[in-house]
Amino acid sequence: MELDLDTGRLFVFLGGLFIFLSLESIVPKRQWLRSRTRRLRFHLVLALLNTVLVRTFLYVPFLLWVVYVEQQGWGISRWLGLNDWLELGLSLLILDLFDYFWHRANHSFGFLWRFHKAHHSDTEMDVSTALRFHPGELILSSIAKAIWVLIWGPTAIAWFVFEALISLCAQFHHSNIDLPDFLEKPVAKIIVTPRFHTSHHIVERRYGHANFSTIFSFWDNLFGSYCQFNFPPHRELATDAIGLPEKRELAFSLRAWVTEPFSRRNLRIEDD
Repeated sequence: MELDLDTGRLFVFLGGLFIFLSLESIVPKRQWLRSRTRRLRFHLVLALLNTVLVRTFLYVPFLLWVVYVEQQGWGISRWLGLNDWLELGLSLLILDLFDYFWHRANHSFGFLWRFHKAHHSDTEMDVSTALRFHPGELILSSIAKAIWVLIWGPTAIAWFVFEALISLCAQFHHSNIDLPDFLEKPVAKIIVTPRFHTSHHIVERRYGHANFSTIFSFWDNLFGSYCQFNFPPHRELATDAIGLPEKRELAFSLRAWVTEPFSRRNLRIEDD
């Protein structure tokens, strides 16, 4: 069963990558400022490295942990006796809430920001940005997720569905596409859209340190972290509008990307 679920998650990931890569190639929201081939090549290398790391050291122990917690009947979900569709729906909601607070913590604590800023150092945004995560962040997030599993106690099925949905939503809201205005407003009230998330990657930190939701966008409104970015006419952005203000030339240096979290200048968040 776990193998089938993992295969399904892989198909969701590959399908989402293909769909959003195709859409942003046909109807891009912003003009391409740099070589897309270089971006894709760099981010695919990162994805390969991270996949090897996760599969080698994290995947099996984490899967065993999810199954063990379920078998032991631990977690709020188990104590409440939730099952079937109710358990699945509530698990998606609660786990996404945990993910909101984890994302917010990554912007609030200097040690976590050291690793998370590797994701924000991208100078543009497209579906490949969803692959841009530092290995250190993946390790730390796995520890956090193990705690979520213990607290909530989702079934293995619910966990795999959550992971697949997180991946698909990240691909969607990082992609260089845009919803029509008549759809954007109602959809963005519930689901994180590309326009909603683009503001999270704006250089100006009052936007970059806001809008932390991943699947359901209403967490930001509920917890006071929503900040609306007013896109300029035609929704175009300046060439230096996305990313971090410092060391932009290192955005596609593999060596700098790996070693940056360990430099002394990352002792604290930079509140430009």
